[in-house]
Amino acid sequence: MSKVAVIMGSNSDMPVMQDAIDILTEFKIDIEVDIVSAHRTPEKLFDFSKNAHKRGVSVIIAGAGGAAHLPGMVASLSPLPIIGVPVKSSNSIDGWDSVLSILQMPGGVPVATVALNGAKNAGILAAQIIGASNPEVLNKIIAYKQGLKQKVEQAAKDIK
Repeated sequence: MSKVAVIMGSNSDMPVMQDAIDILTEFKIDIEVDIVSAHRTPEKLFDFSKNAHKRGVSVIIAGAGGAAHLPGMVASLSPLPIIGVPVKSSNSIDGWDSVLSILQMPGGVPVATVALNGAKNAGILAAQIIGASNPEVLNKIIAYKQGLKQKVEQAAKDIK
């Protein structure tokens, strides 16, 4: 089965990134979690990025705040799809610096970017990427989306 790596620039990002871990766990997708700082552990970043696919990782979710170089640097070194999660951190300018740092990648170095603190959507997107070639995961995504529909339909009934 495919694996998703969930990485972040520091442990202060964990409260946001936990949402990705939780949804991937719900879909029963293998996860590896680590702290990889683009600025404080560049050697680790290079090793992680160049070798994740050799460890069975299929998708990397990278969360970062402030200057938020982690997702882009990983994307520059890895052949895998990267999903960036901009994190509104204590050193962030309302999160916009993180959003723009992850969103504004040069041609040839794509990073799929979710909303500020949108780690849950990053986890769902990673599962959808895996589900494109894994029927078991695809069926879990279909069931999840059906559950979303049912919640809305129930809420609509409840307000009448």
